[in-house]
Amino acid sequence: MLRTNRDLRTLFIAQVVSYMGDWFCYVALIGLVNDLTDSSLLVALVFVSQALPGFLVAPVAGAAADRFDRRRIVVTVSCVQAVAAIVLLGVGPGRVWLAFLAQATIAAFGAFVVPASQAAVPNLARDDDELKKATALFGSTWGAMLAIGAAIGGAFAAVFGRDAAFVADATSFVLAAVLVFTIRRPMQAVRDTAEARRPLRPLADMKEGLHHAKEDPVLLALLSSKATFGLGAGTVSILAVLVTDDFAGGDGATGLMLAMRGIGVGLGPIIAARLIGPSLSRLLRLCGLAGLVFGACYLGVSVAPTLAIAALFVLLAHLGGGAQWTMSTYGLQVRAPDEIRGRILAADFAFVTLILSVTTTAAGGLASIVGPRPTIATFALLGVLAGTTYLLLTRHLRRQLAQDEAAAAAAGGSVPEPEAGGPDAAGDPAVSRPGPP
Repeated sequence: MLRTNRDLRTLFIAQVVSYMGDWFCYVALIGLVNDLTDSSLLVALVFVSQALPGFLVAPVAGAAADRFDRRRIVVTVSCVQAVAAIVLLGVGPGRVWLAFLAQATIAAFGAFVVPASQAAVPNLARDDDELKKATALFGSTWGAMLAIGAAIGGAFAAVFGRDAAFVADATSFVLAAVLVFTIRRPMQAVRDTAEARRPLRPLADMKEGLHHAKEDPVLLALLSSKATFGLGAGTVSILAVLVTDDFAGGDGATGLMLAMRGIGVGLGPIIAARLIGPSLSRLLRLCGLAGLVFGACYLGVSVAPTLAIAALFVLLAHLGGGAQWTMSTYGLQVRAPDEIRGRILAADFAFVTLILSVTTTAAGGLASIVGPRPTIATFALLGVLAGTTYLLLTRHLRRQLAQDEAAAAAAGGSVPEPEAGGPDAAGDPAVSRPGPP
């Protein structure tokens, strides 16, 4: 696919470059904040500064992705992010607040990139099979770059210093902007001229997208999926504290732990894509089971006697987390029509970032009182409970979808497909393909 689809290849390389810089920066930043403050709460708030701005900006970002040229959005905000990354060079004693300001700025503008780029993938894919491959690949790339970027980033910061890691992050944003600028095919369907000129109405536009989701129980279940994951995922921010306090590690050990997380996130979507096939019922079941795997393995992290065993449990946990995150996004991409896809994906991003912000802050505060291990165990149990609840609440929907799929197969047809996306939505008359599964 990457060999033959130039535009998807370009977007993929841009994503690889940007993610690499992000994880260089993150490892250096949490190490710097931990050294300057020795506070579990403030270390956790570094993660919050990555997540919460996405929730606040999501209504505008989703509407913009549906209204304006998605290529221009990505290019413009990437340039602004590069400037914000340079501001991190000013962080030091008495100026820790600057780290949160710069990181929040990067995250706020990054919230425009997520719906714009994710909503564009169905427009750049040439058929349904390519769309599934692209979604799994792009989801795996986040994990792969976490693994590679965190591991190399930890070593890079240790050898060249944290300021060099911040410069590398700024450079990655510039390179990503240049790459996306060269994408040839439209990243969105043709928009009505009058609609495109209408002023943005962030809340009203988001409400319109959510109203559409409420009318489709499958979309609603997919939107709820990441929210259940977010309830247990606040524990991830405590990994750096666990490494420092319980295993006496530094940036290199933190990078290793994040790398194992990334390997899990990278492999999870690839395995899941093979398991679910075109079945939405299996996709929803996987989302619930993945939450159970995530929570159960983090219980293992909470009692792990060594860094190596803890890292192994982190890898296994994020096989589930990566599969759930990416496959739920894939379901939204193919289920939502192009004209509202950006808002649906932005709402998905907003919900999970809000929940992650709350649970991460709570985890940081709890860790300051009881330590990292009891905190990780608490949120792991919450993840198990969330996954179980999701499976129970979606059982009737999954049963109905399975019956529809079985009936279609018995009739000699394919699995029934939702009326979304399709060749017209892709905005490319040269590509003929059936509607997404």
